[in-house]
Parts: sequence; structure tokens; C-alpha cells
Amino acid sequence: MENSTGRLTKDGIRIYEPGDFAGMHVAGRLAAELLDRIAPHVEPGQTTKELDRLITEWIDASEATSATIGYRGYQHASCISVNHVVCHGIPGEKRLKDGDILNIDITVIVDGWFGDSSRMYVAGKLGRKAERLIEVTHDALMIGIEAVKPGNTFGDIGAAIQSYVEAQRMSVVRDFCGHGLGQVFHAPPNVLHYGRPGTGPRLEEGMFFTIEPMVNLGRPETKVLSDDWTAVTRDKSLSAQFEHSIGVTADGCEIFTLSPGGLFHPTWS
Repeated sequence: MENSTGRLTKDGIRIYEPGDFAGMHVAGRLAAELLDRIAPHVEPGQTTKELDRLITEWIDASEATSATIGYRGYQHASCISVNHVVCHGIPGEKRLKDGDILNIDITVIVDGWFGDSSRMYVAGKLGRKAERLIEVTHDALMIGIEAVKPGNTFGDIGAAIQSYVEAQRMSVVRDFCGHGLGQVFHAPPNVLHYGRPGTGPRLEEGMFFTIEPMVNLGRPETKVLSDDWTAVTRDKSLSAQFEHSIGVTADGCEIFTLSPGGLFHPTWS
């Protein structure tokens, strides 16, 4: 769908109108509700294919549309990335084991607006190293969001995330990034999770985009498997990711994908 609202900056970033925030909140809330709803189904013995089947069923029942089914040939309503899979994990028949950690990423379309979010889950008992990784990744996302306000730059967001993560002796994945969205799935800008303060385009009220840092316990390098989707850590270290969709306001930002049940973090209840 072509954007029909707002204007473009010199960097090709769309500035949406104040009234457009409402549509993004509706789409974002549905994505968050679906991620809440899947939580009790994540347990040892479950397959990621079954998790995706449930998500697909719920999207259909909500009369929304999955943004990922048919996107560049992808055939699932979610990406489910387990343990050392960084992102774009394809749901399948493999059963979750006790202690597995996984990211579930959902994008839905509601009345032409895209709601995109992902968060971490654990099957069974959470190991200490995995717990620490999840905590750092979640905090990195929120630190990045704190840097979002008009006048700051996208480099400020990336620098805030990178400096925090590396201070925890972990690494930020550089091969994947956040993105603009709104009435399209992916649009400018690329939202890097590393960088230098004061660099990149300046943030303006009305920009919509995702922040979605991927953090590895080991080195940052990744590789994409032969299925052309699944990205894994080269050193087989654990990886985690959290993602929110946000809109820049006059004095900060609004998060469109807040968890209605307060379940965005897997150890919260």
C-alpha cells in the first residue's frame, strides 16, 4: 500500500500526521495482545510450528492480516528464533527443550497500519546466562527508546544501545536493524543499534519506526543459513532480541506495542 499521509524529509523518512498515531496504536496493540496470548503456550515439548499455527488462527479471527505471510515468499505469521538463532527463524517441527529461549516476532496489518513487535520467551527453567542476556537486551531497547525525542539523531539511539550492551561484555548485532513503518512494512530509515552520537538523520515529530536490538553473549557476527531466512550467531553463542514500534512526539515518543498484560519481559507476571 502506498503512503497517503504526511510528507517526506530529505532523507526519505515519512513524517506522519497527528491523527495517524491512532491507527498505529490499534495495530500495535493487536501485535502486543497476540504476543501476550502466546506466552502460556511456550513450554518444553511444544513445536514452533504449533505456536505459529495458533498465531495465524488468532490473526484471522481478529480480521487483521499477517504482514509476513507471502512477504518475499515467506509462509508464516511469525518468525520464531530459538537460542543461537538471531532473527528470522522459520517455525518448524523441532520441539522446544527445557531452558530454550526464543524470540517471537509478529507483524499485523489493521486498516492499513502495520503493528510490529517481538519479545523473548523461555521454555521451562531459565538459565542464569540466558536470564542475564535477556535482561541486558530488554534494557538496551528501553535505553534506546529513552534517546528518542525531536532534535536528537538516529546515531544517538544506536550509540546509547551499543555503549550499554558493550559495558555488559556482550555484543550488538550489526547485520540487522530497525526500520521505518506506518502504512508500509519497511521504509526509511534504517535504525542501527550501534553508532556515534550526533550522526545520522535528526528525529522529527511524526516519524514512525521500530527499535529492535539483537544482542549476543559472544561475538556480533552472524550468518544466514541455506534457507535464505534464518540468521544465526557464527560462534553459536546465545542471542536475544526485543522490539517495539514507536512514534516520535513533540517531547519524546509513544510506544505503540506496549504489552496490555505487562508480559513484555518473560520473567514479569
